[in-house]
Amino acid sequence: MSEAESQRLAHSEYWDERYAQVGPDEQVHEWFRSYNDLAPFLNRHLFQVREPKTGPKILHLGSGDSTIPEDLSRKGYKNQVCIDFSPLIVETMSKRHGNIGGIIWKHADVRQMNAILSESVDVAFDKGTLDAMIYGSPWDPPDEVLSNTSRYVREVFRVLKTDGTFLYITYRQPHFIEPLLNCKGVSWDIRVDVLAGSAGSFDYNGFQLTKAIPEVAESAESKTEEGSFD
Repeated sequence: MSEAESQRLAHSEYWDERYAQVGPDEQVHEWFRSYNDLAPFLNRHLFQVREPKTGPKILHLGSGDSTIPEDLSRKGYKNQVCIDFSPLIVETMSKRHGNIGGIIWKHADVRQMNAILSESVDVAFDKGTLDAMIYGSPWDPPDEVLSNTSRYVREVFRVLKTDGTFLYITYRQPHFIEPLLNCKGVSWDIRVDVLAGSAGSFDYNGFQLTKAIPEVAESAESKTEEGSFD
């Protein structure tokens, strides 16, 4: 894909064109691994820590026509919100998920999620959305990439609960992607699982991001300073 084509990925018109090429019951593509491929990762970072009975709110960021929300619903997760900036796919998937239950679709841009309240999401999930905003040199990203990715990451940070988790799947190497994730205005604790590639594919990385908690030492130091009056 040329750089000019890569730049188009961050615009809804491109995706409307792609989705218009298939029927209402067909899928354009399952980006960055299928549900079955991701099952071990999801088991470690979702199923074992937030069981369906706890009703965690799961936000799918730029969900497209992925089967992941439906797969999770069938596993018992009935508090899911899917957002996408393509009005065509929002309409299509709203109808497709109509009889499944537990999935709400919203037309929204992940860079400005006014429809999602601050600190209201337990798990945010991205499989290809952040990557669609990235083009050009990984060592020196263009200003547009820095602007789009930072707006997006700050929005994810805003909507996550204090103990929420951002699960992000990418083929990009951590040393290139972490500077974008650690943009101004956020503070993450970041862990990465290497996800073995499926047949004929390369490895992917599964990021788990949680809001960083201030060091206990800083709190203790503050209390000491408050009590030092003699």
